Amino acid sequence: MTKEKNPWTKTSSTQVYDNPWVSIRHEEVIKPNGEPGIYGVAHFKNKAIAIVPVDSELNTWLVGQYRYPLEEYSWEIPMGGGALEVESIESAKRELKEETGISAESWTELGRIHTSNSVTDEVGYMYLAENLTFGESEPDDTEILEIQKVSLSKAIEMVMNSEITDSLSIAALLKVARLKGI
Repeated sequence: MTKEKNPWTKTSSTQVYDNPWVSIRHEEVIKPNGEPGIYGVAHFKNKAIAIVPVDSELNTWLVGQYRYPLEEYSWEIPMGGGALEVESIESAKRELKEETGISAESWTELGRIHTSNSVTDEVGYMYLAENLTFGESEPDDTEILEIQKVSLSKAIEMVMNSEITDSLSIAALLKVARLKGI
């Protein structure tokens, strides 16, 4: 693969929205074809963290919740935000415990993903969690979560049937399925 120089030129950048989680920039640019244009960029102030917990019988846990931006219910793997200055693995351990009550002795980093690289700089980090122990979940005050234990095969079927549509969930589940020979 070729790493070419940036064909875009930014001529100005204005922050048009800001909250504790995201800021939005309006940018005036010169497009790769040399003509003036505009670009909108969503900057996330946290990393996206996603975890696939898997037990010795190849079961996993999904989290169901209503997603406000989509205006629909979504089945996903446990996930959340991690502070930029905190190691991703530490955020993954916290998120898994918070959303499901699950802790894990064994962690495998599955890689990173750009969640929507045409409009945002958000980076997601994916993990496989194994050798699980179970406790009480502690969801955020904005979360009403339903936890569902399913076989890893069933979760993959849900991905293939578009019952799971979250990009981090899809990528992480497919990577784990490949690792586990499913």
